Amino acid sequence: MEKIKFQLDEKDLPATWYNIVADLPETDEPAAVSPTTGKPLTRDELLQVMPEQLVEQETSTEREFEIPEPVRQLYAQWRPSPLFRARRLERALDTPARIYYKYEGVAPTGSHKPNTGIPQAYYNKLAGKTGLVTETGAGQWGSAAALSASFFGMTAKVFMVKVSFQQKPYRRALMESFGAVCIPSPSIETAAGRAILAADPDSPGSLGIATSEALEVAAQDPTLGYTLGSAANHVLAHQTVIGQEALRQMAMADDYPDIVIGCSGGGSNLAGLSFPFLGEQLRGGPAVRVIAVEPAACPTLTKGSIAYDYSDTGRLGPLFRMHTLGHTFVPPPVHAGGLRAHGIGPLISRAIEERLIDPIAVGQLGCFEAGVQFARTEGILPAPESTHAIRAAIDEAKRCREEGQSRAILFGLSGHGHFDLTAYDKYFAGQLDDETVDEDALTRASASIPEAPLR
Repeated sequence: MEKIKFQLDEKDLPATWYNIVADLPETDEPAAVSPTTGKPLTRDELLQVMPEQLVEQETSTEREFEIPEPVRQLYAQWRPSPLFRARRLERALDTPARIYYKYEGVAPTGSHKPNTGIPQAYYNKLAGKTGLVTETGAGQWGSAAALSASFFGMTAKVFMVKVSFQQKPYRRALMESFGAVCIPSPSIETAAGRAILAADPDSPGSLGIATSEALEVAAQDPTLGYTLGSAANHVLAHQTVIGQEALRQMAMADDYPDIVIGCSGGGSNLAGLSFPFLGEQLRGGPAVRVIAVEPAACPTLTKGSIAYDYSDTGRLGPLFRMHTLGHTFVPPPVHAGGLRAHGIGPLISRAIEERLIDPIAVGQLGCFEAGVQFARTEGILPAPESTHAIRAAIDEAKRCREEGQSRAILFGLSGHGHFDLTAYDKYFAGQLDDETVDEDALTRASASIPEAPLR
């Protein structure tokens, strides 16, 4: 029987996180600046919102950060995660391509997010915090934050984008099962939320709005540590356990990817899989084509501009240099809630500027079609976010068939879709639209991007 599963032992769990900053060309452009001074964020400013160890990781140019043993012990509950060759999908597509996927749905919450939730909770616990507060889009990150807080005996409060709160009730139930309080955002609990509701009582919410609410609560309560599930340098580094394991698993398969594909929202899943491969390339190893796949309804990379902008709608945080649609952008309520972010991690934007990553945008109907084909051949129902990577992988495999080329394609299956059955039910009933972004909405949101900061 042909081997389709490549599983590492617990002893092979990575001992360090990888920091791609060490291998990227140097730049004079800081990743984040203060909105008041226009100067790069200082260490003291960062220490106001995150523990010292995370500040070190956020600003470091070192290639590796040691993973603390208590974090590795918790990782070992499900890591290393498996890598599969999708032979049944290959046969269904009649393609000469070799398709592999790294499956993060084996985590306790069903997605890759605990890879950073656990270390963030650990470092906040060491800093004396008794609780965590955060925002979440579709709920994968909120679930991970709730789980991680429970592991360290901490409380958790999660502001969840209202449309996802309504679409995904089981994500809320999962958070509550781990002891968290889940609040639909915008809410009346914060000044930021009340201001949004006053202007638009029917606001569906956005990740930017939920971020403002979480930041406001954290600023008012010194016992709470603010955590974030994507975009920041330290978050992307924590996720590189995915790609480091995949490098070793591809060697077990006696293969190496020509193409690496990840769905793209804030950037953590994409970076986690692709950055270790890009690091190998930057240090003289094999070249790979990395594809970032985002929803056409929230085309941050394909229609956004690189600018210094806020990650939150209420403008409570710093300005990040990133691809952005504007911090006031509210995306259509497509079901890939984890990809509805107006901005992305600065390191993802850097990689695109260096022509290391190619971004594409796809519609949700084609993604659900790909997700169903994957489920019926490989036996795993993917999260709506992950179907974006599957859509691109299938399209690349078909291109291999048309061109008669046998390429190795590796994509990230960032989580399962067991909490997303409502979305699949609507897809089968023909009740989903292929929503795209309104150009007028893009124009209005882009006007919210601040003038270039003075430095």
